Amino acid sequence: MPSIEQNAPSDSLPDFRNLGVAVRILLLGNLAGFAAALIQSPDTAQFAPQFAQSAVVLEPVLLLSLVSLYVLSEWLARLRYGLGIALVMLLVAGWTTLVLSLGMALGGEPTPYAMARAGILCALLTGFLLAYFFWRRRAYSPALADARLQALQARIRPHFLFNSLNAVLSLMRSEPRRAEEALEDLAELFRALMQDNRRLSTLADELALCRQYLNLEQLRLGERLHVDWDIETMPEDALVPQLLLQPLVENAIYHGIEPGMEPGTVRIRIARDRNEVHLLLTNPYHPDYQHRAGNRMALANIRERLALHFDVEASLATEVAGDRFEIRIVLPYRRQE
Repeated sequence: MPSIEQNAPSDSLPDFRNLGVAVRILLLGNLAGFAAALIQSPDTAQFAPQFAQSAVVLEPVLLLSLVSLYVLSEWLARLRYGLGIALVMLLVAGWTTLVLSLGMALGGEPTPYAMARAGILCALLTGFLLAYFFWRRRAYSPALADARLQALQARIRPHFLFNSLNAVLSLMRSEPRRAEEALEDLAELFRALMQDNRRLSTLADELALCRQYLNLEQLRLGERLHVDWDIETMPEDALVPQLLLQPLVENAIYHGIEPGMEPGTVRIRIARDRNEVHLLLTNPYHPDYQHRAGNRMALANIRERLALHFDVEASLATEVAGDRFEIRIVLPYRRQE
């Protein structure tokens, strides 16, 4: 499975299919063109024409390079890191030479010296951008996030564990088979909590784990807990961060079902919309009984992991709609090749 393990930044190119990566390349490329025009202009009056002249070459090269890198992203990811860097730099230099050779620069046909100079400069700029992404992945290394996540997951609420074990004990004589299944669910849940949470898993696996957790909660809450599933159009092969769904459902029960005296419903809707996966989870909202600190920690943790895996292509939003609390997650549809 794909991973964001701490050693990944040293030997992998950025995901050129990611919207955040493309936007950063465009912004940094234009910023470099702005700086070059500023340096080459003898005065402020010459800045605008100088920047326009460089943009005639820079913008087509940026767009052609982004399209090419998007198409070749999966192939480049399979190459050695050093070879991938060299090929990306050669690709950009090639597009620069082609654009200049077609006479797209202002001031007439460029000289061979100008073409070679522009190709080298664009290749160097590409190297700088790759170094930036290398540094950025180092700076946003998941080491700190992993430490917070492991602490959060290791601190599984004691009352859930004790109540689950007591529920199993109460079934040992009357329903031994059900008690055995409950212990198996509990073992699978703890096995998942102990796994390397930096990896991606499929929605099908996340759903199976969530059902095992709900089976345990059903033992102790009984008729107080109702779950409404809407997953007919869920893409089971979609890749998501491990333990994405179970902590959200745990929060929904802890904040929405337990405080109320009446039965409550947790609604879970997962659907694919073109190249996106939409997840909506709602639960009853009790404004006078909210563990705000714990809720914020869990949601911030999931939001951070979504950003580490998918950058700006994923989002998490919360809203109180009447007497229900809603969590909406949107992430790109990715699947294991």
